[in-house]
Amino acid sequence: MSFYDRLTQETATERTRFLSIPLVRSALRSGASKTVYVAFLTEAYHHVKHTFPLLALAASRTPDERYQDALVGYMVEERGHEKWILDDIRAMGGDAEAVRLGTPGPATRVMVAFAHHAIEHVSPYGMLGSVHVLEGMSVLLAEQLAGALKRGFGAEGEPGFSYLTSHGSLDQEHVVFFRKLVDGFDAPEVQAIVIDHAKMFYRLYGDIFRDLGSIWELDHAA
Repeated sequence: MSFYDRLTQETATERTRFLSIPLVRSALRSGASKTVYVAFLTEAYHHVKHTFPLLALAASRTPDERYQDALVGYMVEERGHEKWILDDIRAMGGDAEAVRLGTPGPATRVMVAFAHHAIEHVSPYGMLGSVHVLEGMSVLLAEQLAGALKRGFGAEGEPGFSYLTSHGSLDQEHVVFFRKLVDGFDAPEVQAIVIDHAKMFYRLYGDIFRDLGSIWELDHAA
């Protein structure tokens, strides 16, 4: 079994728990309100804006040149994606400037802080746990979620959905690249770090949706 396949297998429980979060299940099935969608985009902005700096930090902390090259490639691909999210927020009638200047929710803060801690104090390979979860979930959820939201809003075209639709297709390529990258890691200690941090990121990323669930519940109650 390849390491990528083992990583997927050993994080299956965490992935299932993520997909069973009520907001995630409901949004994939029937979409969500614009209020909930903008709240999701707001949190996405506040963690996506850290992607490029975190990749750069990991690259600066590892002597592994193959890994460095991969991180630099990711940096080129990911740079500036947070601006797409602000455009989507504007298209949905949200206040993009207030989001840019605002503060993320507790779950987003914890996830970003953990990513910094993992790279600085555990191992730069911990970044791969984040990549596995965030890009894997984008491929699995993004286009399906965008479709459900568009149907709910009666929307046509891409305004307001560029972040979701672009990441659905773009991250498919990234997952192929990621698989080739991690299958090149034979050291058991590196593999253990990636698996452990992927499990943590499923939990931490899921907490963002659990927190957003309170907004979703208020919408349903109204």
